[in-house]
Amino acid sequence: MNDGALFLAVFLACIVEAVEATTIVLAAGTARHWRSAMMGVAAGIVVLAVAVAIAGPAISLLPLGILRLVVGGLLLVFGLQWMRKAILRASGFKPLHDEEAIYRKQVAAAEAAGTQARFGIRDWYAFTLSFKGVVLEGLEVVFIVLTFGTNQKNIPLAALAAAVAVVIVVIVGIAVRAPLARVPENTLKFVVGIMLTSFGVFWGVEGAGGEWPGADASLLVLAPAIAVFALLLVVVMRSIRRATAAKTASVPQAVGDSGNGGATAAAAFTTASVGGAPSGSSSVLSAAVSAPAAAPVGQARPQSAGVRRLKAFGLFWYDFVIGDDWQIAAGVLVAFIAVFALSGVSSLSWIVGPIAVVVLLPYGIRRALR
Repeated sequence: MNDGALFLAVFLACIVEAVEATTIVLAAGTARHWRSAMMGVAAGIVVLAVAVAIAGPAISLLPLGILRLVVGGLLLVFGLQWMRKAILRASGFKPLHDEEAIYRKQVAAAEAAGTQARFGIRDWYAFTLSFKGVVLEGLEVVFIVLTFGTNQKNIPLAALAAAVAVVIVVIVGIAVRAPLARVPENTLKFVVGIMLTSFGVFWGVEGAGGEWPGADASLLVLAPAIAVFALLLVVVMRSIRRATAAKTASVPQAVGDSGNGGATAAAAFTTASVGGAPSGSSSVLSAAVSAPAAAPVGQARPQSAGVRRLKAFGLFWYDFVIGDDWQIAAGVLVAFIAVFALSGVSSLSWIVGPIAVVVLLPYGIRRALR
C-alpha cells in the first residue's frame, strides 16, 4: 500500500466515526449545555491520547508477522460486519442509517433527563453523553490509525489522515449546528467495509504464512473482486425481497397477521443463501449500562455496582474485538489457521482468504435475518 492509499483508507474510515461522534456531541450541546458537552469532549480526547501513548509503542514491538495476523483478523471481522450491515441496508432489509433521526432521538433523551452538577461541571448528563460518544467512536479511530499506520510503518501519516477527517467533520458540524444528514454515511460504510475486508484478508493471509501472487499488487485485484461480490449480494437480496413481497401480497393475510414481508424474505434468504451479527445499532456497552437490573430470583443476591461495571467493561471489549457475531470471528480464526497449515505445503494457501469472505459474508447476512 502506498502513502496515498494509506491516507485515503484511514481518512474514509475515520470520517464515519467522526460523523457519529459529532452527532452525539451536537445533541448534548444543543439540548443541554454546550460548555459541559465540550468539557466531555476534552476529557474524551485526553483518554484517547493516553490510549495511543500506551498502545502505540506496545503494538510496534510485535513482530511484523504476528502484527499482520492480529491486525488482519480484527480488520476482517470489522469489515465483514460493516459490509453485512451495508448490504442489508442497500437491499431494504434494514433501515438506512439516518443521522437526523439519531440526532432527534439523542436530543429528546437529553431534554428529558434531569440536570445534576458534579465535580464543578454544571450539566453532568451533557458531559457524560459527549464523553462516551467521543471515547467509544474515538477508540475505533485509534484502532484504525494504529493498525494501518503500524503495519505500513507510517503512523504519522495515518494520524494526519484521521485528524483531517475529524477536523472536516467538526467544522461542518459547527457550521450547520445540525446532524450531518447529507453525508452519504451508508455509502461510506459500504466502501470502508470493502477496504477493511480487503486489507484484513491481505494482511491476515501474509501474517499466517501465505504468499500472495504479485505481492502488494494483488490488492488491486482483491479489493475490486470483494466489491463486485458485495454488489452481487445486494442484487440477489433485492431480488429475494421483491419476489417475497410479491408472493406475500398475493396471499390473503389471516386476521392479526402483520404480513411482515421482511421476515418472510429473511426466511427465503436463509434457504437460498450460500452456506448455512446483531443488526441493531445499539452497542453492547450501552445495553449493559442502560438496561434496568433484572428482578432477583429466589434468594439470589443482587450484583454490586462494581461487579456490574466490571461486566459492562468486559462486554464492551468483547463487542469491540469479537463484534456482534462470534461465529464470524471464529470463522476468520479457522481460515487463518488453515492458511498457516497449508502454507508449508502449497503456494496456493492464500486462496483460503478470499474463500473465507465468500462463505462468511453470506453466512453473516443469513444469521442477521433470523
